Amino acid sequence: MGKFGTITCKGASGAKYEFTAYSDDTDFNAIGAVYVITSRSQKNDGSYSHLRIYVGETGDLSTRFDNHHQQDCFDKNKTNCICVYVEENEVTRLAIESDLLDKYDPPCNQQ
Repeated sequence: MGKFGTITCKGASGAKYEFTAYSDDTDFNAIGAVYVITSRSQKNDGSYSHLRIYVGETGDLSTRFDNHHQQDCFDKNKTNCICVYVEENEVTRLAIESDLLDKYDPPCNQQ
């Protein structure tokens, strides 16, 4: 299906990060990114909401979802969307990941 649009995630620090939302069957390029796995659903008004299920980071988005260690949890939570914030710097990615985890405490990060 490809690209859906964008969502903004706000970290515990108050910083806002704009993610591009993609269907979970998207093939990604080899780039560094922070990602949020969500369950995306349509609301009555036609807009969409995202239940944040997992927050992670990777230096290579192209291979990150091959046999992901939390795939069973994703399946259990009916995830269907991968939201991507491109960031090549690992230190920055880790800081953003931590900021978002402190805010959302997603269920698949608790295992």
